[in-house]
Amino acid sequence: MERIFDQDLVTANRLRARRRLETGTDFLLEIAARELSERLSLVERRFEQAIELHGGTGATGRLALQTGKIDRLDRVETHRDFSVDGEPLTEAPFEAVPLEPQSVNLVLSPLALHLTNDTPGVLVQIRRALKPDGLFLAAIPGAGTLGELRDVLLTTEVDLYGGASPRVIPFPDIRDVGGLMQRAGFTLPVIDEESFTVRYDNLFSLMRDLKAMGMANPLLGRSRKPVGRAFFLKAAERYAERYADPDGRIRATFSIIFVSGWAPHESQQKPLKPGSAKMRLADALDPTRGPRPTTKGDT
Repeated sequence: MERIFDQDLVTANRLRARRRLETGTDFLLEIAARELSERLSLVERRFEQAIELHGGTGATGRLALQTGKIDRLDRVETHRDFSVDGEPLTEAPFEAVPLEPQSVNLVLSPLALHLTNDTPGVLVQIRRALKPDGLFLAAIPGAGTLGELRDVLLTTEVDLYGGASPRVIPFPDIRDVGGLMQRAGFTLPVIDEESFTVRYDNLFSLMRDLKAMGMANPLLGRSRKPVGRAFFLKAAERYAERYADPDGRIRATFSIIFVSGWAPHESQQKPLKPGSAKMRLADALDPTRGPRPTTKGDT
């Protein structure tokens, strides 16, 4: 298994962000929490035992409980400081799922799986922890996330130093996530993606927000060589040239992949055998349906 992320640094970044939580910087977790709870509210069943897995602020668990679909919810985190108002937590490493096989009915994972080195292994752990016909819901930052920042940092470093090191982490493609779900043994997977555009005064306010969210660079291959002020000034200038609106504020894209999948159970609908379909695929598709809208907001 190739290790991409420094897990000690991932944990330290997330914990630092939690301890210094600043107003408004948890907006991505709030978006994920609302979307996951809305999806949960549409499921026609109750869940006796649910787990929020590395949810940071606990927002996803709180909103999920408000749906009335859950009898009991526990949280798993890397440190007791993620507790809200002294609630009990199960402490576990970031890539561990400390649950007995077939012990829970629902697992919620908001904005954490993109930072795991062994994502297939973590998904297998989650699927094994679910009882038959248990549900997994996740929100995962996708490939479009921070594309503008990646572009300006890369081109600026090449221009100034003749080479570049990774400064923005890789995010998974929606097709890759679908493949990982099937590989882990989930059934009836449903996967969709939404993009959110957030506007900032400048590059420096964006980077401050990312640090406050715990999204500082945790890549093992990151450069340890410090860059001068000239680098960031040039990058900020290039960002404004390429990705600013008429009012001068810059745009930052956050794409979130929403995932649901079930632990196998004999009662679930089985896929049709090849060649047994009763209608053509073209007839099943709605040609009038356009792409999902982009939600814009200011921060």
